[in-house]
Amino acid sequence: MPLPQPLRLDFQLSSAHHTRPFAADMRYVPTGQPKPVVVFVHGFKGFKDWGHFNVLADWFASQGVVFVKLNLSHNGLVVDGTGDLEDLEAFGRNNFSLELNDIGTLLDYLHQTGETQLPRAEMDLTRLALIGHSRGGGLVLLKAAEDTRVKAVVTWAAINNVNPGWTEELMQHWQQQGVYYVENSRTKQQLPLYFQIVEDYHQNRLRLDIPHNVRRKLRQPLLILHGDQDETVPVQRAHELKSWKPEAELAILPGVTHNFGGGHPWPSPELPAQALTAAEVTMEFLSRVL
Repeated sequence: MPLPQPLRLDFQLSSAHHTRPFAADMRYVPTGQPKPVVVFVHGFKGFKDWGHFNVLADWFASQGVVFVKLNLSHNGLVVDGTGDLEDLEAFGRNNFSLELNDIGTLLDYLHQTGETQLPRAEMDLTRLALIGHSRGGGLVLLKAAEDTRVKAVVTWAAINNVNPGWTEELMQHWQQQGVYYVENSRTKQQLPLYFQIVEDYHQNRLRLDIPHNVRRKLRQPLLILHGDQDETVPVQRAHELKSWKPEAELAILPGVTHNFGGGHPWPSPELPAQALTAAEVTMEFLSRVL
């Protein structure tokens, strides 16, 4: 029997914290019955329509959830733009505080009681979960620690520290130059990172401290999911996360890489096998805890 075809609803967000509009979309199968809401947060150099993420959204919607994903406002994409990284100035001015506030803006929008285009009858916001991939995994841990509207958290190949291990030599050069460039291996673009991301980290140290927040503030059920062949974020990061919250569930997936078998663009209507495994493990967890 074929899976029901979900509806897609696109919408735009604006933040009180900056002037950049940013896009989000929602997938759901209309039944007239309230369903759990799952918000998906992309990682560094990622975006909501990257690779297989639209296929993933449809899969989750077919399992009976309302699946929402957003472009973080300073991820380099432009509303109604090319659909890929093009605003490198915005990318360079991104930081973790902006990203946490963007997720908060989305949660506020979902909870709005005024007139919106959202399908209220389909959404049970008392059962709201966050899923984050890579850097997005670190973000959802921090957001859940500060926002009780979040009832469950799932990390996919998550970072567990906002500071990736910046060396003193790099920091001195970065501060002197004001900018540090990283290459996008997919597009070969040189992506700027302005030193303000480091300044923001120091100014908001407690809010952005993943180990502290996971140990002391994260009260929601947590699934830590990681591939044992992750070439970007070592699987050891998942074991460290688990040690900070021993009651969390840990799923190490054999043979699974950082992007769960996906790439951009993704031409197939089917999920990569690795991503399907991750989705099934995630859905089983969410069905128990929400």
